Amino acid sequence: MDSELATNFGLERTLYLPRLDIMNGEEERKDIVRLTHEPLETAECIDIVRSPHAGAVSSFIGTTRDHFKGKEVLKLSYEAYEKMAEKELYGVLQQVRERWDVYHAAVYHRLGEVPVGSASVIIAISSCHRKESLEAVSYAIDTLKENVPIWKKEVYADGSTSWKENSECSWASQGKGTSAVS
Repeated sequence: MDSELATNFGLERTLYLPRLDIMNGEEERKDIVRLTHEPLETAECIDIVRSPHAGAVSSFIGTTRDHFKGKEVLKLSYEAYEKMAEKELYGVLQQVRERWDVYHAAVYHRLGEVPVGSASVIIAISSCHRKESLEAVSYAIDTLKENVPIWKKEVYADGSTSWKENSECSWASQGKGTSAVS
């Protein structure tokens, strides 16, 4: 039975779900999801998945770039249906566990305004060997972009904005509305 610890700090909410499948009788596997309006801490996300049993920690850091199709980007703005996004993010981590033997997994996603150069998403996963964690991180970001209800708006230097549709999004390809992106 999974237990849930939810901590609310203003606009930040972190959920921690320990896994009951114990490796070598010593350590619970952890899935950590954080949605926050505060800057993301890369070292914290990576450190939280470290394990003495893991020989690899792989990560992905998605950042705001300064351009898109010839337009200068000032910042991104993310919105989410937070409860559903949290549920879907835990679902992504569960899918990772079904495919690869990983120890700990964390997904941090920023909401609100994200300036150029800042991280909007961090995924970190530990495993015994590098292949599992590298493949799991790649799968996690692709699946997040496809399924999680987080929407991205680009804000340009000329004052215009654009909500971005993600071609990887499952419902975008079916023409069923606005897509979630990261």
